[in-house]
Amino acid sequence: MAEAVEEARRRAERARLTGLFRYQLIQEVTDLQLSAGQRGALVRELAGRVHDGPAGQKITVSEQTIRRWVRDWRAGGFEALVPSPARVSARTPAEVLALAAALKKENPQRTAAQVTRILRAQAGWAPSDRTVQRLFERLELNRPARCRRPGRVRPLRGRPVQRDLDRGRAARPGHRRPQDLPVRVHR
Repeated sequence: MAEAVEEARRRAERARLTGLFRYQLIQEVTDLQLSAGQRGALVRELAGRVHDGPAGQKITVSEQTIRRWVRDWRAGGFEALVPSPARVSARTPAEVLALAAALKKENPQRTAAQVTRILRAQAGWAPSDRTVQRLFERLELNRPARCRRPGRVRPLRGRPVQRDLDRGRAARPGHRRPQDLPVRVHR
């Protein structure tokens, strides 16, 4: 629980720094003594510059964004410039994801589409195939099957295999072996 509180504190601090960056950028534009033409020229000039972002990275800000930040500041003050925290919650119930993972572990050959069909038949509802694929990737359930014999290297497709050349056959139909190629002598 302490980790969640610490993470929320860090996010709030980053949001506050972002709000400070935005205010610092627009504070010249908000001067009431500027005419509309002067304000527009200042906004264009700010948009043409590269700024040090809140995390120290180099960023550019569009004219449209600067104008939106000015409108937000006028409507709600500094708090309107601070980004609101993301409201992210899982849309797929954890029980459904656990059942999907169990079905894949039961039979590793099952595809996400097959698992989705099984879930839909059992519960009448299932997440999308892509959601199930992402779950399998996150849990590393889609690992490719290993070669049966360790150390065996499969040849690249379209490349001659040495044992085929040793047996006197072309690696691919219609291709010649190196010893079958005509030899040209230059005089």
